[in-house]
Amino acid sequence: MPVQKILTFPHPLLKKRANKVDRIDNSMKILAEDLIDTMKAGPGSVGVAAPQIGVSLSACVVDVSENRHAKENNHGLLVMFNPVIISSNGNSVMREGCMSVPDYTGDVERATDVTVRYMDLSGKIQTVEASGFEAVAIQHEMDHLDGILFLDRIVSLKTGLFRRKNYS
Repeated sequence: MPVQKILTFPHPLLKKRANKVDRIDNSMKILAEDLIDTMKAGPGSVGVAAPQIGVSLSACVVDVSENRHAKENNHGLLVMFNPVIISSNGNSVMREGCMSVPDYTGDVERATDVTVRYMDLSGKIQTVEASGFEAVAIQHEMDHLDGILFLDRIVSLKTGLFRRKNYS
């Protein structure tokens, strides 16, 4: 499927809570393919949420397997519909960036371990336990589904927001 255009802040759809997905049909499979292709095309991207491509549905993809921060600790490609964090533990501050906010990065505090329940591409309910960078990436994409950007979670606007030098 084709790579989709990423909406950028301050587009209003990025601040809106996404609608739940009722069932997995062909349109949801096409959406998943679009999300995967768009993620793979993005510079350094490890995830994309449906609202970022203009679709207000609770769907996102995450794949940190090629990232240096998570090569040893990941579940590969996760395609998640209606994801919900059912438990979380620990916290750390990590620098985050986002294709929807291309000019900035920021220090964000997130849980270090999360357990997430979601519907997969076959419509089955799955549970995944993620830690480290993968947990951060999942939380970041799930925030998009609630209309939250990493800018909303910056630990300090004085010391935690940085202009991106390059985007690659």
